[in-house]
Amino acid sequence: MVPVSSLILMAVNALLGFAVPVCLSIYLVRKHHAKLSTILIGAGTFILFALVLESILHQLVLKGPHGAAILDNTLLYAIYGGLAAGVFEETGRFLSMKFLLKKEPSTPLPGVAYGIGHGGVEMLIIFGITMINNLAISALINSGQTDAIFAKVPEEAAGQLQAQLDQLQALGAGTLLTGLWERCSALILHLGLSMLVWVAVRKGGKWLWLFPAAIALHALVDAGAVMLQKSVGMVPLELIITAEAIAVAAIGYMVAKKLRP
Repeated sequence: MVPVSSLILMAVNALLGFAVPVCLSIYLVRKHHAKLSTILIGAGTFILFALVLESILHQLVLKGPHGAAILDNTLLYAIYGGLAAGVFEETGRFLSMKFLLKKEPSTPLPGVAYGIGHGGVEMLIIFGITMINNLAISALINSGQTDAIFAKVPEEAAGQLQAQLDQLQALGAGTLLTGLWERCSALILHLGLSMLVWVAVRKGGKWLWLFPAAIALHALVDAGAVMLQKSVGMVPLELIITAEAIAVAAIGYMVAKKLRP
């Protein structure tokens, strides 16, 4: 059985997973007159570069001849995963800002709007939709309908499904709360990285170094999280990630001042 407290927190997380990016988007559009199209471009870029193109790379690499060696080595996996996320997402950010947002004014607002779209859709898909899926499966577990679930999946996937069901039943309030915390930190990180790349695109010249800097920062945060997750507790890890996200956002805020009003 999945505890009622966990079900309530899943529902709250699902609601916030949708509400946070939607409300931030509405606020930017209505209060600051940001373009909805800019937010949607950020969302579309994340879906294409992170969920489609990066996933194709993972299929090729991790299921290829060297995949087992990477997966069995925490350091290699951290470096590979961090670099993949950094290169794909920041390259997508750069290309979209360079070619799809070229008519936007050279002010910080488009960079912020793009960041809300990019990080917001990640929160909505990876967190909000996942929580809805977990709620649905938990409801089937608590109503004793797990046999119906197993009947609909291939036999080779039964072991993976059982592991998912066991994980849901063991899921505590602390894990659910830190999941929401982690998504908020990721959104802050995306805002900071978006500002770095936006300034690199708009200022160009000597400011182009901010683009590879964004790739490096993204890779370091992701790789660090993989390296630390087994050696430190959940709360210390989230504190470290939050501190890193705030630091990147602060750098983004400072370089954004280089854009003309």
